[in-house]
Order: sequence, then structure tokens, then C-alpha cells
Amino acid sequence: MQTSEIADKADFDHIRYAQLWEDADVLTQGLGNCAGQTLVSICSAGDNALAMLTLDPEKVVVVDLSPAQIACLRLRMAAFKTLSHPEFLRLMGARPSSDRPELLKKVAQTLDRDTGTFWEGLSDEVALHGAGGVGKFERYFRIFRTRLLPLVHSRKTIDDIFVSRPRSERETFLQTRFNTWRWRLLLNVFFSRFVMGRMGRDKAFFDHVDGSPASHVARRIRHAAVDCDPADNPYLHWIMKGTHGDAFPMTWREEHYATICDRLDRIEIRPGSLEAFVSTGERAHGFNLSDIFEYMSPEVFQNVYGSILSAAAPGARLVYWNMMAPRRVPEKYRDRVTTLGNLEDDLKARDKAFFYSDFVIEEVIG
Repeated sequence: MQTSEIADKADFDHIRYAQLWEDADVLTQGLGNCAGQTLVSICSAGDNALAMLTLDPEKVVVVDLSPAQIACLRLRMAAFKTLSHPEFLRLMGARPSSDRPELLKKVAQTLDRDTGTFWEGLSDEVALHGAGGVGKFERYFRIFRTRLLPLVHSRKTIDDIFVSRPRSERETFLQTRFNTWRWRLLLNVFFSRFVMGRMGRDKAFFDHVDGSPASHVARRIRHAAVDCDPADNPYLHWIMKGTHGDAFPMTWREEHYATICDRLDRIEIRPGSLEAFVSTGERAHGFNLSDIFEYMSPEVFQNVYGSILSAAAPGARLVYWNMMAPRRVPEKYRDRVTTLGNLEDDLKARDKAFFYSDFVIEEVIG
């Protein structure tokens, strides 16, 4: 199984994503009824793996090539056990706070030594930006928000993005107040392949991507600003204002806090690629594959997809996103899965994590 293709090119020693930029609401709905079953999740920052606990599975096996990303999950698990919900929000950076150093220290005392040391080394950054703001991707958006966005739009215009209004008025706002020539220039420069590769995503993640990232972002901004209500979008709020507004990602919401905390013992962390699960001979009923296929050549994608199918129980769902590299079931395996097109269309229309061009739900025929 060649899931380590990207591992030969990208650096996994630092936090790339300190929070999840994929919508757990559509993920959990896409996975369907998973009560009592085994699920597998790419870790990333850990938010979506934790959200999968709300589906009442027997266990969620979490894999990732990056020790830093696994450290993000371990911090969250410890925080759920140690902090109240308001304290969790302040530690993560969803709310302004002056007590993050104390909160981090309180949580770190319950971590294993290596993970605790890792987070202690980031304590100054956590104090400033929250544990959900210390990744490379979050720093990229912070530069965008604090240094460049003020040159393009006033604070009032940014605040007005998040005033709930009918769709027709959202369209008018985008076209008459937001989509100015300065905004378009900023998009073309800051979201170019060169700048994103140096400051946002690792440049190796663009190896199998065609087209302009800036053009892609411009198209997806319209989805977030018009098709969906920005007032309900925690991801857009963080990008533009540095915290969450009245909406939170699924895992950070109060209504799920106790449920996730009660089921934390169902999380099994297995460092490494998906091979860490596939090689055991176990079968899973649902896979959160994030956007891992985006980083693979078509040949490697086909091989990895086949390996995942070998570890999938009949009726299992494979759920994943594409940003700019189109990936769906390879021709070789099309007789073994069915695409849940209607469900995909419904959830794509509601996906608040607006970077992605496609959301895929495929079910293993059994």
C-alpha cells in the first residue's frame, strides 16, 4: 500500500492544521448509521474523528502520518476530560481569552510526557492565538486577515459579511460591496500556487493539481457568501475575524460536549498511514478519508483505493473531499461501490467548509 507517497515530499514534524477545515456536519451525515460499528478516520487536527463519536460507534481508529497532528487530537481529548465547555472554547481560540496559559498548563499535566512537552513548546503561541490557531494554515490566514485584508475592506464591511440576510441580498452584498478590484487582486496574489505552497499548504500538495488556486478560491467564496448564510459559517468567521462568531464547528458545540467526553475511550490512535489499519485484517463500516487522495498520483490513488476496499465491510461508506484534483472511485473498482449521488448533492449544498470543490460518498456493495 503506497499511502506514504506524500510522506517522501512533505514535512510532518509541525502542525499543518491546528483545527479542521472540513465540515463534520456533512461528514457524519454522509457516514450514516454507524452505531456499534468500527470507523476509521484520518486524524488531521482530530476534530472530525471526535465528531464521529456522536454516531455511537464501537470504536474510531484514528491514523495519521504526522506526530504533530496526533498531538492535536491528544490535546483535545485531554481538554474534553479536564475543562468545561467555555474553557475549551477559550483554550482553542474560539473565544478571546487571557487565561489560555493556565488552561494549557492544566490540560498538559494530564498528557503523556512527549505530548505535554510538545504543547509546552507552543505555549506562547497558544496564549496569543489559541490551540486552534497555531498551525501553518492558520498562520497563513492570520497574515491574510491582519496585514492584507485591512488594505482591501473596512472593519464595517467585514462585520457586515456576517449579518444574516436573504439569499438575494447576499448576492447583492457580494457583488456591490465585497467583490471589488482590490479584493480580486488580493485573491490572485495571496492564493496563488506559489504563496499557498510557501505559507499555507506544503507545496508538494499541489503536485497533482491543475488550474489556479486563486480562481478556485474565488468560485468557492461565492458558495460560502451566497449559497450558504455566512452568519452560520464558523470557518469563514475565523478566516475573516480570527475567532468564531455565534456558530461553531460541530465538535466544538456545547450540545455534543458531554457525549464526546463520555465516549473518548472508543478512540484508538494508530500512528502511520492507513496501512496501520488495513494491515491488521480488520474491517471497518465507515471511512473519513479527508482529502488524502488529492495528494496522490492516479496510479497510487488506484492502489490505495483498492487497499481500503479490502478493509471495508459490506455496506461501508467511504467519505472524502476533493479540492482541485478530481478523485472518485477508479474505473477498476466501479463494480464494487455505488455513489450516493443524491445524498452528496444535498450535503455539498450545505457544506460550510467552502474550500472543496467536491464531496464524495461511496458505498461498498455487499
